Parts: sequence; structure tokens; C-alpha cells
Amino acid sequence: MDLIRIKDVKKTYKTGTTAIYDLDLTIKKGEFVFIIGATGCGKSTLIKMLYREEKPSSGKILVGGLDVGKIKNRKVYKLRRKIGVVFQNYQLLPNATAYENVAFALEVLGMPKDEIHSKVMKVLDLVGLKSKAKQYPRHLSGGEQQRVAIARAIVNGPKILICDEPTGNLDPKTSMEIMEVLEAINELGTTIIMVTHDIDIVNKMKKRVVKLDSGRVVKDYKEGEYNNESI
Repeated sequence: MDLIRIKDVKKTYKTGTTAIYDLDLTIKKGEFVFIIGATGCGKSTLIKMLYREEKPSSGKILVGGLDVGKIKNRKVYKLRRKIGVVFQNYQLLPNATAYENVAFALEVLGMPKDEIHSKVMKVLDLVGLKSKAKQYPRHLSGGEQQRVAIARAIVNGPKILICDEPTGNLDPKTSMEIMEVLEAINELGTTIIMVTHDIDIVNKMKKRVVKLDSGRVVKDYKEGEYNNESI
């Protein structure tokens, strides 16, 4: 089943810069896909369009049956309930505990406190941080902060998890620990799309790899096909 369908998409900014040209891409439910390519190839623009921070200039993007380009601003929340996003710099609330950072994503939906508690503790356990629920970000390592960010992104059960350089600030050992967490989430059925420059991670994970160049897909490697090539 196609969860994401991108057809003939072009993105030109008001400055006149075109970041995406005639891009076609299909991602199926449950896949784990790396998006790679040199700086400026269109990776960030692509994922911003998936969660509707940007709109395509032309073409069509369907995410979970929703036409991203046609969603009115007041209806964007319907799309974002299907998508969790994890960034390189964590973006945690500094004066909130790990538990509170994750719970916040559910509180804004008006969910009952007992249900929030159950969901938050479940995802903190999944990312290996149940014992640190009361810790503040400043008392957590970079890897632990990223685990909190991942827990926050998945606590509402999104169909898709978009990861934008989630290991960019982490050492190799911690990076692989984060990848193990993401793989466990993927095995539970969440589709994962991850932008990365880390060639070692791409080589080790043996997932599908989509390579962009100048705003187009130039290579689409099936699981296990990508073999130690440069980004």
C-alpha cells in the first residue's frame, strides 16, 4: 500500500530558486527509507513539503490519502496528526522534564490525564528512558535528549516518522543506539523517512536508500542494494 505518493513535483521559492524538479517518489506503508544527497540537493525541501511546512509549486503530494498541496492552513493539523518529526537539535522544552516534554504533545489535544500517563510511560519505555522520566534535558546526554524527542514524536501513534539528521550532533556509538530505537519503532509498523549525511549509518542499516541530486531522484536502492557509495 502506497502511504506517500509524489508525482511530478516542483518547488520554486519566491527568490526564484528551484529546489525540487519533476520529482517522483512512492513510499509504502511500513518502509524505512533514507534520503541522501549533497548539501543543496533538495532533501530538506522534500521533507518540509511532506509535513506541509512548504507547499509544492506544482505536481501532487499525497500523504495518507491527503493532498498536501490542497490542504487549507486551518486543516493542516489533520495531516500532522499522521506525522511525527524529529530534528537534529532535539527542540525540547528546557524547563520541562522528559515526561512533561512528551506529555505536552498529548495535552494540546485535550487528552485525559490518565490516558496521557499511560501513553507517555509506554513510549519512554520503548526508547529506554522510563527510569529518567523526571529528569530535565540539562541532566540528560545528547543521545537521551534525542530519545525524548523521538518519544514525543511518536506518542500520538503517527503513521509516519520523519527524521531530519537525528544523529547529526551525536557520536558514532550513540548514533547507532538511536538507529536501534528507530528500527524498533519501524518494526512496530511506523513508516520512517530519515534524511542523513552519515554514510556509515546508511551502510550499516541496509534499508532502502533514495539519492537526490539537483532536486531529482537519481538513484533508488532497494533494501540491501546500497553499498558504501559516497553521498
